[in-house]
Amino acid sequence: MIVLYESAAAQHNQGFIDELKRYCSIELLTWDDWSEDGVEQLIQRVHGQSVFYRVRQPHAARFLEDRGVRLINRAEVNRIANDKWQSYQFFQVLGLPAIPTYRSALPYPYIAKSADGHGGAEVWPVESPEDVPAVESLLLYQPVVPHIADVRAYVIGKNIVGAVKRSATSSFKANYSLGASVERFELTAAQRNDVEKIATALNSDYIGIDFLLLEDGRHVFNELEDPVGARSFYQTHDDNIAELLAQHFTNLEQNYPFRDSDRN
Repeated sequence: MIVLYESAAAQHNQGFIDELKRYCSIELLTWDDWSEDGVEQLIQRVHGQSVFYRVRQPHAARFLEDRGVRLINRAEVNRIANDKWQSYQFFQVLGLPAIPTYRSALPYPYIAKSADGHGGAEVWPVESPEDVPAVESLLLYQPVVPHIADVRAYVIGKNIVGAVKRSATSSFKANYSLGASVERFELTAAQRNDVEKIATALNSDYIGIDFLLLEDGRHVFNELEDPVGARSFYQTHDDNIAELLAQHFTNLEQNYPFRDSDRN
């Protein structure tokens, strides 16, 4: 199996890659050329193999998958998770509570986000015209939603392997990589049901599902993460994501092409 990263991300995630190598036979492949010619070369490099796809390149994922490359996660998962508008529409189709999201600006104050941002980057609180970000990225707009914390559920196949509650300390962004405090979180039955509904509908292999925990105990979904990082999981859980993923990879290989066989 090939694990595909962009060069900078591979360096940042070397510890996780080393853990994967402890539990399964993988080959790390770094790739940075997403031009048409570059992706054609990539196809030649990965043809006939399973690829643990750890990049945010939905168009390349679709190009590879359409030419017979087996991706983990599927190209459709990468497309939806890396477009916040598509993620919101996905939550709506499933009938799940989600933060209202718009493609035109709201009355102040509001939150502006780039449609393809991740990791808490390119998210801005906007309280006046001076706060409007001067960026070329497509922006989405959300109302300010009072909440206690941000929760990320980690899901492998259909199995919820853990959840982490992230609370901001000096910023409104509750991302562990940006300094938020983290603790293990036990999902309620309602939260588990909704998270499982998302993973089942996506037919995903390994994703992060983020929601806001409201003051009255309700939850509203916010984003999907693919690829998802596991630093906060390792900080709060005894289980090893790399080992759990290795078991999932084995099931996929044994049951290929019947992807659903491992999801009981």
